[in-house]
Amino acid sequence: MEKSPNNSAKPSNPAEQHVANEPKSGERPGQGTERTNDHYDPAGKPDTDTRIFPAPDTVNAKYKFSVLAQPPEEFTGLTLGKPASVAAGVPAVLKSMAFSWGEAGVSRGTHALLKLNQKDGFDCSSCAWPDPDRDRAIAEFCENGAKATASDADTRRAGPDFFAKHSVVDLSHMTDRDLNNAGRLTHPLVLRKGDTHYRPIAWSDAFRLIADELNALASPDEAIFYTSGKVPNEPAFLYQLFVRQFGTNNLPDCSNMCHESSGSALSPTLGLGKGSVTLNDIHDAEVILIMGQNPGTNHPRMLTALQHAKHNGAKIIAVNPLREAGLDHFKNPQDFLNPVKAVGTLLGRGTKITDLYLQVKVNGDMAVLRGILKHLLAAEEQNPGTVVDHAFINQYTTTYEAFLTNIRNTSWEDIEEISGLSREQLREAANLMATKQKIITCWAMGLTQQKNGVMTIQEIVNLHLLKGAIGIPGAGVCPVRGHSNVQGDRTMGIWERPHKEFLDALEKEFNFQPPRDHGLDTVETIKAMYEGKTKVFMSLGGNFLSASPDTEFVAEGMRKQRLTVFISTKLNRGHLVTGETSLMLPTLAHLDIDTQASGQQFTSCENSMGVVSQNKGVLKPLEGEMRSEVAIVSGIAMATLGTRSTVDWQGFVDNYDRIREVIARVIPGFDKFNQKIRQLGGFYLPNGPRERNFTTENGKANFTVTEMKKHELEPGQLVLMTIRSHDQFNTTVYDYNDRYRGVYGERRVIFMNAQDMQERGIGEKQLVNITSHFEGQQRKLEKFIAIPYDIPKGNTAAYYPEANPLVPIASVAHISNTPTSKFIIITVEPVAGAFA
Repeated sequence: MEKSPNNSAKPSNPAEQHVANEPKSGERPGQGTERTNDHYDPAGKPDTDTRIFPAPDTVNAKYKFSVLAQPPEEFTGLTLGKPASVAAGVPAVLKSMAFSWGEAGVSRGTHALLKLNQKDGFDCSSCAWPDPDRDRAIAEFCENGAKATASDADTRRAGPDFFAKHSVVDLSHMTDRDLNNAGRLTHPLVLRKGDTHYRPIAWSDAFRLIADELNALASPDEAIFYTSGKVPNEPAFLYQLFVRQFGTNNLPDCSNMCHESSGSALSPTLGLGKGSVTLNDIHDAEVILIMGQNPGTNHPRMLTALQHAKHNGAKIIAVNPLREAGLDHFKNPQDFLNPVKAVGTLLGRGTKITDLYLQVKVNGDMAVLRGILKHLLAAEEQNPGTVVDHAFINQYTTTYEAFLTNIRNTSWEDIEEISGLSREQLREAANLMATKQKIITCWAMGLTQQKNGVMTIQEIVNLHLLKGAIGIPGAGVCPVRGHSNVQGDRTMGIWERPHKEFLDALEKEFNFQPPRDHGLDTVETIKAMYEGKTKVFMSLGGNFLSASPDTEFVAEGMRKQRLTVFISTKLNRGHLVTGETSLMLPTLAHLDIDTQASGQQFTSCENSMGVVSQNKGVLKPLEGEMRSEVAIVSGIAMATLGTRSTVDWQGFVDNYDRIREVIARVIPGFDKFNQKIRQLGGFYLPNGPRERNFTTENGKANFTVTEMKKHELEPGQLVLMTIRSHDQFNTTVYDYNDRYRGVYGERRVIFMNAQDMQERGIGEKQLVNITSHFEGQQRKLEKFIAIPYDIPKGNTAAYYPEANPLVPIASVAHISNTPTSKFIIITVEPVAGAFA
């Protein structure tokens, strides 16, 4: 058998390869010539279901079901401090070391961190922020990356002995932090009907159990195959191949719940459902607009790029309901290694990040953009040819006149009411942009998880088209993805609505007829499970229960499945609310050495800016029976499909180069995949908008006529948005603290405007009950602690997954069908005489 290449060997001419692969600041990296198939339907994704389902009993579920779907209500001990105004610095370094050494040990933890995000190391399993093309720091990671790595490198084992001691009921009464801290899953486990504990099962028996259940279905569409965004390209490609050979497109993923709105907005306007900038562009931008994003907690390495941009003279505008430390000042831990900068960094406040902070009302972002556009158009009228790029508009765009009419017809009264900002504040933002063209807009789920999220992002595109601020160095659109390979999974075909061209390529390569009917996205999957229309749920990574909206509604659907299968590295709450039979299959993490028949293997990931790079484990896996995701998916495929598939699944397991060979023939932009992935730093995928090549249906970049709606609230109602704490990544909770917001030891809190609290007779740290209101329905949560915070009047915030039961399953964004976790109408009532 052919051995896989020695991946640790140096290229024959490292210097030549190094230079060839590293564009200098301001230069455009090689993008290739083929259109990247990112699988977004250019026509958009219509709302598929407008039914209103019964609201679950969120309060009494804990009495009705012995296994808790929600985190336990018991408090863990609240201490309040002053919110921080500076991100990172010494505390971030100390926290990183404490987590790493505490969970992985000094030697193992340090070795992992020094290889994290390095060109000869492994990709961070948390966020998808890109690595520098050129030289990388010795510590090319952030505090949350260190936490994620420490969690993956954990030396604690959640093996058969652990599960023999703890029933599923007992586990469900643990906090999410304690479930994660149980350690790495080491053996395949089964929970059979009527059992109280997960018990060991042989891999072959687990595969046969899955195969028997799948093959007994009346239709392949009775099975659901979910994917987490941390799954690398190679197993993701095999997963969708297996699912489609099985006969369904039911491939919901975490994109459905986060940046689906971005793809739905960008594809019809620019021709590509991804961002158009590189890390170099961030450095070279003149103005950076950050909307609905908290980089200090969710993408901390972005702060280094913003610091670089500031040193180059960039102006930064932050649009966010909360004042976040990472958007205020930043102390770069790397500066402590520089003798010239160390003392100033230690004693000073670091780099001021934001020049203009617009503290917008929740879901007032559309109005902010509309106001900026009105000011820019007015400035153009006064100074013709100096603000609007008419040459770009005439050559590359359509629908400009309709867009102009829409902006001009918007009243300033509506803009100020919806945004909560004054006309003068928005003029300040417009003035920073008026004479500039190197403009970048970054956004995250603060925009995408709104009812009008798609239209708001299209308004961002309108701004860039007006300025010609796309397809040139230092300018473009930048959706900042959450998970490490969430963008790559979509590129590999993890989507319920695949393009015909992609299915045709699969058919040609593997000689089978892929299903052509669209499958179910995440929201439609939850509804189908609730209605009993599906029988098998399989999850490749992730925590579907806690990541999804309407937690108790999801739990009811999960309990109706005949079989649930969870492929995971660590225990989470989603593994405990199960079907009649459930399997937990332990897999390797990004940092684990993956050895197969041909030697050590590596996988690949795609970051937020379209760079595909190598992911090679560096730590010896813990003792146990963990298998790689490639081996698990292939094992399931072989057991299920048998002779129905002519795919050499075992060959794929033996040598991952073989997977990349077929990817190169199926996915545009991946030609010579095995060769390019071995370049230091990886390679860029084709990106049409980056070169002003807009591959929309009409071949143009399209202005959009968007609709700006007012949200009418009844007296006493507020708006809630769900957020993360600083000691959290996605649904993984590392600890109970939120250092930047001054909250320690507790997660069951709600941030409120002080005047809103006073009007309701709510004191600081008083217990309150929260009720959400949607289409005449109510969902209620009890025993949250009210905290006064700097947030616009009428707005509140609470952590997820604790607040997810308040998000109705039917409340979704137009077109993208993304849950509206950033706009929940609520009322808050004090609990009489009860204080935390």
